[in-house]
Amino acid sequence: MADEKIKGPASYFPSIEKTYGKPIAEWQALIRSRLPARHMELVAMLKSEHQMGHGHANALVAHTLAAEEG
Repeated sequence: MADEKIKGPASYFPSIEKTYGKPIAEWQALIRSRLPARHMELVAMLKSEHQMGHGHANALVAHTLAAEEG
């Protein structure tokens, strides 16, 4: 359904792309390149190295790691 609202971590993706100027695929590739780092280590990396807000960093990491486990 086209009218369904995106939920969960992916709901942050349009804002992340607009705010930080990179497509989600680039952020996910960066996260994957740092594996097997732990969730909060990846969040801290995005925050410290890319000045990303906690919510955005957490959403990206959660979504990327969930896809890796799937």
